[in-house]
Amino acid sequence: MSDQQTVANVVRNATTHNNKGDLFTSFDVEDFEVPGGRDEVWRFVSLRRLRGLHNGTFAAQAPAQIAVEGPSEVTVEQVSLDDDRVTAAGAPVDRIAAQAWTSSESATLITVPDRAELTEPVTVTVTGAGLDATTFGTVMIQTGANSTATVVVRYAGSGTHADNINWVIGEGSRVNAVVDADWNTDAVHVGQQSIVVKRDATLRHHVATFGGEVVRITPRVAFEAPGGDVELTGVYFADAGQYIENRLLVDHKVPNCRSNVLYKGALQGDKSSPLPEARTCWVGDVLIRAEATGTDTYETNRNLVLTDGARADAIPNLEIETGEIAGAGHAATVGRFDDEQLFYLRSRGIREEDATRLIIRGFFNEVLNQIPVESVRDELIARVAGELERNEN
Repeated sequence: MSDQQTVANVVRNATTHNNKGDLFTSFDVEDFEVPGGRDEVWRFVSLRRLRGLHNGTFAAQAPAQIAVEGPSEVTVEQVSLDDDRVTAAGAPVDRIAAQAWTSSESATLITVPDRAELTEPVTVTVTGAGLDATTFGTVMIQTGANSTATVVVRYAGSGTHADNINWVIGEGSRVNAVVDADWNTDAVHVGQQSIVVKRDATLRHHVATFGGEVVRITPRVAFEAPGGDVELTGVYFADAGQYIENRLLVDHKVPNCRSNVLYKGALQGDKSSPLPEARTCWVGDVLIRAEATGTDTYETNRNLVLTDGARADAIPNLEIETGEIAGAGHAATVGRFDDEQLFYLRSRGIREEDATRLIIRGFFNEVLNQIPVESVRDELIARVAGELERNEN
C-alpha cells in the first residue's frame, strides 16, 4: 500500500485533520470516497441533484469551453496538469474537485507578469456544453510581484460543470477578482477555488450567484507570508427550484494578515410551485493558527427571506489557536426585511412596492458597490431589480 493510500485510509477512518485548514488533499479522484448525505461538508445539498458529479455517474463528458480575453501583457497557455505552476495553489479537498482535476485534459494557465499594471480586465468565460453534457475545467491565475490586475470569471449557458479555479496572488500585487455565476436555470455547477496570498499582497474577491439550478462555490484562502490583505464579498439571489451554496475558508497561518468577509443573499419561493423550495447555504470558516499572531479578521453573512417557501442556512465558524491577535469576530442573520424601514418610507408617501425595492436594493448595494468593473456592477444591480420584479409578478 502506498503512503498516499495509507493517508487516504486514515482520512476514511475519521482522523482526518486537526483543523479545517489541514483537510486531506489529492489530485486523484480515486483517493476520495463517494460522499454521503451525512458527511458534514455535503449535508446541506441534495446529492441527487448533483447529476452524478459526486459518484462518477455523470452524463457524457464534453470538452470544456473556456475562453480568455485580456491585455497583451497577459500570457495564456494550455499546460499539463502536472506543471508546477498549475499545482502551486495545492490539491483539491473533495471528490468533485478531484474529479474535475482528473477529468481535465489540460489546464489553462493565465499569467500576469511582474510589475504589470493592467488597465483592462482579464475575462475568463466558461460556457456550458448543454443540458445532456458534463464538462470539467482547471484554470490557474497567477499574478507576478507588484502587479495590478482585475480578473472576471463568467459562467453562462446550460449543462453540468465542475472545476478548479485557482489563484496565486504574487508578492505585493493587488488583484480584484469577480466570479459571476450567471448560468441558465437548468445548470449545475460545483467549483473549488484555492487561493494562495503571498507577502504584502492584496486581494478583493467578489462572487455573484443569480443563475443555475444548483451552484456550490468554495473559495479557500491561505496566507503564505505576512502582510496579506483579503476581502471576500458575495451576493446571491435564489428563486424556487434553486440551491446556492457558498462555503469559504480563510486560513491565517502566518502573522500580521487581515481578512474581511461579507456575503449577502436573498430568497423568494413559491409554496404552490412543483419545484423544490428556494434554498441557500453559507458556511464561513476562519482559522487562526497558533503562529498567526497579529491577525485581524471579521466575517458577516446577512440573508433576507422575502416569501414563504424559502430557506437560508448561515453558519459562521471561528477557530482561534492564539490569543495574540488584533481582533476576530463573526455575525450571521436570517430574517425578513426591516418593517421599521418599510414603515418609515411608506410614511413619506412611497408606495409599499417601491419601498420594498428600495430596501432590498440598499441591502445589496453595500456589496455591489465594491465591485470595481462598472459594467459588471451595473449588470448585477439590474439583475437584482429583475428578481424583485419577478417576485411582484
